[in-house]
Amino acid sequence: MIGGGVIGCLSALNLLERGCAVRLIEKRRTGQEASWAGGGIVSPLYPWRYSDPVSALAEWSQGYYPKLGVALAQATGIDPEISPCGLLWLDHAEQAEALRWAGLQNKPLRAVDSAFIYQQVPQLAPGFSQALWQPQLANVRNPRLMDALRARLLQHPAFSLLEDQAVTGLLMDSGKVCGVRTGSEQYNADAVVLAAGAWSGEWLAELGLGLPVKPVKGQMLLYRTAPGWLPSMVLFDGRYAIPRRDGHVLFGSTLEHAGFDKRTTAEALSSLKASAIALLPALADLQPVAQWAGLRPGSPEGVPYIGPVPGYDGLWLNTGHYRNGLVLAPASCRLLADLMSGAPAIIDPRPYAPAGRVQLAV
Repeated sequence: MIGGGVIGCLSALNLLERGCAVRLIEKRRTGQEASWAGGGIVSPLYPWRYSDPVSALAEWSQGYYPKLGVALAQATGIDPEISPCGLLWLDHAEQAEALRWAGLQNKPLRAVDSAFIYQQVPQLAPGFSQALWQPQLANVRNPRLMDALRARLLQHPAFSLLEDQAVTGLLMDSGKVCGVRTGSEQYNADAVVLAAGAWSGEWLAELGLGLPVKPVKGQMLLYRTAPGWLPSMVLFDGRYAIPRRDGHVLFGSTLEHAGFDKRTTAEALSSLKASAIALLPALADLQPVAQWAGLRPGSPEGVPYIGPVPGYDGLWLNTGHYRNGLVLAPASCRLLADLMSGAPAIIDPRPYAPAGRVQLAV
């Protein structure tokens, strides 16, 4: 397994539960890239905008997350804090479209008026007249999720972890991928899974394959408030506030095409603070306690690549989830394990297949 984010770790866990032995190789430390940096809303930000393949993964994952949280907490003592606090989409121009989608998908999304809005979240700035509301929509505290996944993996006798080691190449035998190389070390394997997030496109380019996965930077702010100060998640004009159980509030995020530059910027700080105060005026009296950036694995329409790489027998992909890696991870990783083990697939795997979507580089 190449890559130690939520996709790599949860793929490894699924394969271990199928009886496989798994070695995970991460060039830095497990779970410290996009999986740590994201907000953790267990839904695409605007679910009605997405294609059926993304919606299918999201639907399955949303149903599975509560069980995953309980299982990880019981096994490791680390609670991922999956909190079903609900989400308000404020004064959204696509309300009619969203409600049509909710009706077709049987989602508990409904329109609410200003009285409901301010009863649910009294801290909001005045002037909001309508909203979409989905109760019980959850967020996961992703740094704790990654800590729990790492701890759970290390409990398995058939698992080994190599951190601070970069995979530098594939081992090939008679046209089949049979392992990886890290510097002077070689590790044999029956199959290799590439789950390197924003770095996956660069990695496959070295094999002469074109995978349209590019880094897209997102910057976030963190505020510290009293527990319960923000009762629900709120989203307005592309930006959102997410409450954590201990009173921390995340605010994000930017969408920047800046290559692999993860530096935070004063411009983003100013923009995010202005949006945060416009939405929740009491934050004007507080200074953010942290600012950070992560790199999303941008891909066309956000549809991930899950399955075998054509022309490289033994090489598999699970990557390209764009803004929805945490949202789609449970279903994506279960689907990968189904495909690799020959089990019946939880959903139709064809929309995610790399075949026909990964091309020879020109």
